[in-house]
Amino acid sequence: MAVWFTSDTHFGDRRALNIDRRPYPDLAAHDAGLIANWNERVAPEDTIWHLGDVAVGPSDARIADIVGALNGVKHLIVGNNDGPGTLALRDWASVGHYAEIDVEGRRLVLCHYAFRTWNGIGRGALNLHGHSHGKLAPAPRQYDVGVDVHACAPVRLDRILASRRRKKPAEPSP
Repeated sequence: MAVWFTSDTHFGDRRALNIDRRPYPDLAAHDAGLIANWNERVAPEDTIWHLGDVAVGPSDARIADIVGALNGVKHLIVGNNDGPGTLALRDWASVGHYAEIDVEGRRLVLCHYAFRTWNGIGRGALNLHGHSHGKLAPAPRQYDVGVDVHACAPVRLDRILASRRRKKPAEPSP
């Protein structure tokens, strides 16, 4: 069973198409594409942490349909756009504003928002966040897990860490 992370899906939010320049022609394709990407990666028994801003605009019933269609044991870290209907869904294994978890031997501090400092930073803990839609400059041990950074799909910790590894310089041509 894998552990996945995502944020800022903004299902039903027309702003995501324009402001975030997501690669979908319309809102229906956006929502269907995000659901398909999620379910292609996340198995029903996998754990997934959604770090906020699930949906903006759809009715509570539509949000329930969307979240119900997503694979995995789903945990929600509340974002600034998550309304009462989203928070009350029975599909969440947990709902909170903050969490500290261990994955693959790493301590992770989860919040919708990026921190300047966090518990365990001096002992190697990582801060995973959303909210910024890839617009914050990277900081050491801090990673944006939003769909705008990770090809409109959830991401695992190994890929999150690999996203910042320095590439070896190319060998000079003869």
